[in-house]
Amino acid sequence: MQISLISVLLILSATLQNVKPFQASFQPSFQPFQAISQRQVTLTGRLTGTLTGTRLNVAQDVQTTTPPGIAQPPKLVQRWRKSTKQLATLGPASNTKEMIEKLFLAGADVFRLNFSHGSQEEKLVLLNTIREIEEKYSHPIAILGDLQGPKLRVGQFSSPEGVKLQTGSSFRFDLNEASGDDTRVMLPHPEIIAASEIGHVLLIDDGKMKMTVTDKGEGYLICNVDVGGKIKDRKGVNTPDSVLEISPLTPKDRSDLEYMLKIGVDWVALSFVQQARDIVEINELIKGHLKPGQAKPAVMAKIEKPSCFFGNELENIIDLCDGIMVARGDLGVECPPEDVPILQKQIINACKDVGKPVVVATQMLESMIESPTPTRAEASDVATAIFDGADAIMLSAESAAGDFPVESVEMQQRIINRVEADSDYVNQLDPASGPPSTDATDAITLAARQVANSIDAKSLVCFTLRGSTVLRASKGRPSVPILAITPFKNTARQLALSWGVYAAVTETEDDEFSTVLRNACRAALQKGLVTNPDDLLVVTAGLPFGTPGAANVIRVVPAAGPECWDGVCRID
Repeated sequence: MQISLISVLLILSATLQNVKPFQASFQPSFQPFQAISQRQVTLTGRLTGTLTGTRLNVAQDVQTTTPPGIAQPPKLVQRWRKSTKQLATLGPASNTKEMIEKLFLAGADVFRLNFSHGSQEEKLVLLNTIREIEEKYSHPIAILGDLQGPKLRVGQFSSPEGVKLQTGSSFRFDLNEASGDDTRVMLPHPEIIAASEIGHVLLIDDGKMKMTVTDKGEGYLICNVDVGGKIKDRKGVNTPDSVLEISPLTPKDRSDLEYMLKIGVDWVALSFVQQARDIVEINELIKGHLKPGQAKPAVMAKIEKPSCFFGNELENIIDLCDGIMVARGDLGVECPPEDVPILQKQIINACKDVGKPVVVATQMLESMIESPTPTRAEASDVATAIFDGADAIMLSAESAAGDFPVESVEMQQRIINRVEADSDYVNQLDPASGPPSTDATDAITLAARQVANSIDAKSLVCFTLRGSTVLRASKGRPSVPILAITPFKNTARQLALSWGVYAAVTETEDDEFSTVLRNACRAALQKGLVTNPDDLLVVTAGLPFGTPGAANVIRVVPAAGPECWDGVCRID
């Protein structure tokens, strides 16, 4: 299907010639997190028009019917205008309602619950607290549950101090449960022994020690110590050259996953992803545990193994999951340090090509665990992830256990604001050149983006059921915020992770297009995306409503509402 962008622009240009700006002052308001009622009148201000039949008289006041208890948080207008999103991990330093609210106001769009630490019950308390803050500020907040994944470790040594291995010496790993010494130790993972070949590398204690397999037999490996050091009980083992015949989901992970589904997290992050088959496994497990009518959480694959880059594995993983995390901790252990920035960019580009959100994580502001300011290298690292085009950047120990959790989130937002205001960043927002899409929805989305640029619109508005149309808009990296209007809370929350997207939940009592447009204007006002009645919104929707992934209509409306054309407002 061929759609002429020139034809669309000509029609819109002819329409806009009849639009005359009129004066009003808008005061952005926030109401409890509930669906915006189609029967509510939320437009506030003194509107100029003429009274004829159903038209509004000059200087008539239209009052807001906002429920009591309105929150008026400071500094939130800029909060909604950044495009790159922020994830903050919760932990001992940030487990109170007061602190979580501060992190939200400082810029956090998604909160990560790390199931590697703490009890399931503690995670439920945190989730309920986040939902309370969400209600207070009438803004969807995503919750990501992060599964621990398998932990590969050596056995125990006879000496509690461990042993020191000399570079060039020989060392044996086997399945013998006897305590280890300076010649051998138990490796309680037969999968590693089976998958290792002569010449494969084993890394011990986060890469502090390096060994190469020189011989193997039934139940044992003989290794040369390439980089010596002290090895102690239960130190971790990494296998950069091997694909292990092991599930990414341990019994603990399966229990945690079932609990996540029970309490209703929005995203599930899967650790220890080696191949696309791991995503198939967790998707099937989730499907089997969902109750009838329950919304499925989005699945995020953590890329931390070199095997993810074998052949077409990365593309296959991205295709099967809903989002990607560049987990630079283990990835930096198993890959040469000089490769990590290249792999990070490769992952981001692959996700951008298909419109899947991608998060850059680990050690972004590591020094801020103990310092109120980051190093200049860390600030550059965060900026590089933003310039690369990441949808979101994450804090781990900085916000979970550090001395300056709020300052860390604020610093990330400061860097985001600075980078996104830079001309080099703005100039690279255009999507990668390539053959034009023949898909009607993609053509409409592209046309809406170009119309928004041409008329200096304040926001793109997308109506969506499950978020697919919004993700297509985000993929194009428009120069204005994307307001996602959806009837589903879980969709709104999941979209909190996507670049440039801010979501609002509205009721859908009827399919009248004018009603839908009014909801869009109300939501834009509440988010502070518009400040004057003659601010313009570019709206895309799919008719008939209820068709997932469809967009076949573009409409330009003033912020005052679809009835306020030609300088007057009609009251139905």
